Amino acid sequence: MSARIIDRVIGGAITTGVLEIVHADGSERRFGRPAPGWPDVRIRLADPKVARDIILSPRLGAAEAFMDERLLIERGDIMGLIQLIRGNAVWERRGAIGKAQPLRQALKTATASLNQLNHHRASKANVAHHYDIGNDLYRLMLDKDHMQYSCAYWPREGMNLDDAQEAKLAHIAAKLALKPGQEVLDIGCGWGGMAIYLARHTGARVTGITLSEEQLALAKERAEQAGVSDRVSFELVDYRDLPARGKRYDRIVSVGMFEHVGRPQFRHFFRACANLLSDNGVMLLHTIGRMGTPGATDAFTRKYIFPGGYIPALSETLAASEQFRLIATDIETLRMHYAFTLREWYARCMAHRGEIEAMYDPRFFRMWTFYLAGATAAFESGGMCNYQIQFARNRHALPLTRHYLATTESALLDAR
Repeated sequence: MSARIIDRVIGGAITTGVLEIVHADGSERRFGRPAPGWPDVRIRLADPKVARDIILSPRLGAAEAFMDERLLIERGDIMGLIQLIRGNAVWERRGAIGKAQPLRQALKTATASLNQLNHHRASKANVAHHYDIGNDLYRLMLDKDHMQYSCAYWPREGMNLDDAQEAKLAHIAAKLALKPGQEVLDIGCGWGGMAIYLARHTGARVTGITLSEEQLALAKERAEQAGVSDRVSFELVDYRDLPARGKRYDRIVSVGMFEHVGRPQFRHFFRACANLLSDNGVMLLHTIGRMGTPGATDAFTRKYIFPGGYIPALSETLAASEQFRLIATDIETLRMHYAFTLREWYARCMAHRGEIEAMYDPRFFRMWTFYLAGATAAFESGGMCNYQIQFARNRHALPLTRHYLATTESALLDAR
């Protein structure tokens, strides 16, 4: 019965590209048609429960079956399989506009919020789940110079990952409109790449904070190696604990951290930021976002990748910030940039498969590549994007037009 349901659903969904399914009983089905640039994938379901698990929880069921080698890919790879499924249901064309299901959405939102009650202890544990798995994996996957585990910026075709991450840092630095000697707070500083870049190229003094002990140790080491440890410091501290110290910052930057805050904490985040900014302060928030209405984190991501995380819609992000008189002075939507970034990370992981499996095990590698492939499809065909939102405390804190951004960005890239 489950196999027939899977065939019916897939048959109605896959029209472009080819997917062949070999069921546990040996029967085979072929869906779609060949098309230039589209994957041709063949999978085998090793036991009858695979189809049932996918029906009950599509993404988690498929992920765990793939991780446990109960869903075997005999032609193609996991990137191609997920691209086929998501690419045939592009977000822009999905369903009839206006067919909302308010009760179902309210229940999903309430359930998701319970999973995002990121109090201090839970926040640290959730960060450790993903970021304290060892720096060596990220060294293999990320760009060499800055170790940026966030969306790169691709202003022109033909760039490599290292150049695109350098371009991202210059893009954000321009939006911060920094002056030498200004104090910057980097919330969620990762391995220190942003803080080091800002200190080196703008003359700012930067304090980076993280909840990951692995990141903290390496960030300090990298700052020493870069010769900027006199202008950059790092701390293991929760952003919610900083306002009590009474210090204010000229600039705040936060890249790839807001996704971990959780919807119930949005107001706490923006209250803290507003209290930490000087009267003429400027903030740049870079976050993954939803192009549509608020939603819920899927079961696979919640269980294996980012427990406690939530991808915000632009509407709820701005609504939370408005309560604390933060002026949204510039909003940019990066649509395909993360898809390009994720494909680079996936390719690097595939190139280092043996090393990653030796660090962990083959099941971890399958889980990790499923995560990267699913995330890529979400940006290529689903409803995910990146938002860069510039905030100011004072309407006079920034130039009146956006011309300064291109000028500053070009100067930073020329000085590389």
